[in-house]
Amino acid sequence: QAYNCLIHFYKRIYNKNMDDDKDKEYRWETGYEKTWEAIQEDKDGMLEVSVQDIIQKARRKRLAERQGKTKLGMMRHLYLIIDMSECMNNQDLKPTRLHCVLKLVEGFIDEYFYLNPISQLGIITTSNKRAEKISEMTGNPRRHIEVVKGLKNKPCVGEPSLQNSLDLVIQSLRNMPPHASREVIVIMGSLTTCDPSDISKTIAIASELKVRCSVINLSAEVRIYRELATNTGGLHNVILDDLHFKDLLTQHLDPPPSAAAAESSLIRMGFPSHAGREGEGGGLGMCLCHLDTSGDEGRKISTAGYLCPQCSAKYCELPVECRGCGLTLVSAPHLARSYHHLFPLPPFKELSPDSVPADQCSCSACGQNFSGAKDRCVFQCPLCHQMFCTECDLFVHETLHTCPGCAATPARSSLPNSHPHTNGNGNGAVFNGVG
Repeated sequence: QAYNCLIHFYKRIYNKNMDDDKDKEYRWETGYEKTWEAIQEDKDGMLEVSVQDIIQKARRKRLAERQGKTKLGMMRHLYLIIDMSECMNNQDLKPTRLHCVLKLVEGFIDEYFYLNPISQLGIITTSNKRAEKISEMTGNPRRHIEVVKGLKNKPCVGEPSLQNSLDLVIQSLRNMPPHASREVIVIMGSLTTCDPSDISKTIAIASELKVRCSVINLSAEVRIYRELATNTGGLHNVILDDLHFKDLLTQHLDPPPSAAAAESSLIRMGFPSHAGREGEGGGLGMCLCHLDTSGDEGRKISTAGYLCPQCSAKYCELPVECRGCGLTLVSAPHLARSYHHLFPLPPFKELSPDSVPADQCSCSACGQNFSGAKDRCVFQCPLCHQMFCTECDLFVHETLHTCPGCAATPARSSLPNSHPHTNGNGNGAVFNGVG
C-alpha cells in the first residue's frame, strides 16, 4: 500500500501537460534518453549558461506569440496569492524562499502598474490552513509595496489552503464589471493544500466566473495546481532558480486576451486638472487618498493635488477611483502607456553572425561589436534593417517598445500602411513622446 501511494504521489507531481498529453506515457515509462546531454557547462563547470539559455528562449517565444489587433483586457483586476506556510522557510532560494519571493513581488508590483496604469491589484496570503486578504483591491502601488515589506517579519507556519484563498478571490471578483479581466497568480511553495471541502467545486466556480488562475510552483508540479490553471485558462510553471522565477512573473505583466464572449462597453473616465504646486496659489485641502492613513506625514494639508472634474475631490496621485463620485481619474500619459499592448512591435528577424553585412558589424543600440562567442545570433528589424544583439532585442521589445532605428528615421511614417502618429502624438516625427 505504501508503494502504491508513492507511485501515485510521483504521478501527481511529474505528469506534464495533462491537458494535451493524456494519451502519452509517463516519463519513466518511455524509452531510454540521454537527457543530460542537453545540459551545458561553462568554463567554470557551472550550469548558469543552460539556465540563461532556457530563459531567453522562453522570453523570445512570448515575443513571437504577441499579435496585434487582438482584443485585450486592459482594465485588469489581479490578485496575488502568496504561500506563507512553513515550507517558505526553506533556503533553496537565498536567503529564504519567503525573502526571495517578497523581493521579486515588489519589483513585479512596480512594473505591473507602470505597464497597466488603469488596472488594480490585491494581495492574499495563505498559511496555517487559512487565507487572509492583507491588501485590498486598489490601484495604489505604494500601499501594496508597504504591505509586502511588512510580510518579512511575519512567521511562516502550517499548511496553505488553496480553497480558502480562491473563496476570498471569488467573493471579491464576483461583482466586478464584465469588461474588466479577473486574474489570479498563485505563488506556491508547498506540495500540499489543506482544504475544508471539495476543491474541484471551487475551481468550477472560478471557471464559470471567468477568473483566470495561473500558478508558479517553487518546488515541483502538483496535479491540483495544474488542474486549476488548465480549467481556468491560466499558466502553470515550475521555477528553476530566482532568475527564472523573475522571468515567469514578467510574463504576467502583459494583459491577457479578452474572452470572445466578453461584452464591450464604454467606460467613463475623468482627466483631472492640477490644483497647483506647493507654495503656489490655490485653496488648502487634504487629499482623500490619505484620509485613512496613520501619522501626520500622510495627512499633511497642502495646495498641490489633482481635482476631480465631477465632484472637485482632491487626490495626490493618479490613477485613482474617486471616492466621492466613483469616476476613474487618469491622465493622458496613462492611456498612452497602454498603446504598445494593442500594437506590439513586430519580432525581429533572427540571423547568424556570419550573414551580418560588413558595414553592420556592431549593435545599432548599444554599439558593441558582434562576437561569435557572445552573440550566437543577431536580430534585424524588418522595417529599418538595423542589427541588434540579443540583450538589446529583448530590451527593445519588452521595455522600450520602439525600434531605435525606426525612431531615428521619421521619414518612414509617410510610407503606406504606417502609423502617422504614435501614442497620441500628432507629429509623425515623434515616437512614444520622444522626438
